[in-house]
Amino acid sequence: MIYLNDHTELLDIEDALKKVSEQRREQALKFAHESGRRLSLAVYLLLMEGLQKEYGITEPPVFDYLEGGKPVIKGHPEIHFNFSHSGKVALCAIDSQPVGADVETPRKITPSLIAYTMNREEQALIASAPESLTAFLALWTKKEAVLKLTGEGIRSDLKTVLSHPELFSIETVIKDNYVYSIAKKP
Repeated sequence: MIYLNDHTELLDIEDALKKVSEQRREQALKFAHESGRRLSLAVYLLLMEGLQKEYGITEPPVFDYLEGGKPVIKGHPEIHFNFSHSGKVALCAIDSQPVGADVETPRKITPSLIAYTMNREEQALIASAPESLTAFLALWTKKEAVLKLTGEGIRSDLKTVLSHPELFSIETVIKDNYVYSIAKKP
């Protein structure tokens, strides 16, 4: 399931800090700015909501981390999740199989970023799209969702991430103020 909050600016930080685990509270408070704290808490609260709705888990989850840094819920290896945030949008995907998620809000995209992250076909697709920024964000979120699914994280050769589409099932949603992708293995 997908849980999304596209109004994180409304989140009451003090109230949220009371609801989360000590581990998450410490992590959220490391952010120097309120916006970072708010997003860190928002994605965690979405995870808590999903765990309660889908699994009946009411205790705030505590994480262990895999070798590549991907978080897993202690005591619940059967539950897979991934979250992302951008701007004022927080996203959490929860599944019974490994999952990767990425959300992005519009921002300035430079030609050098496109050249560094996209292969020739992807660059041509972006250049020919009616909304080149949206086309870029759709491709970028697909790439990041796949890399988060595999646990690789951002790597140096971003141009080949989507070279084998048969290896992944990717859902991409385009809204006015954000784009997100969810990746799973088929």
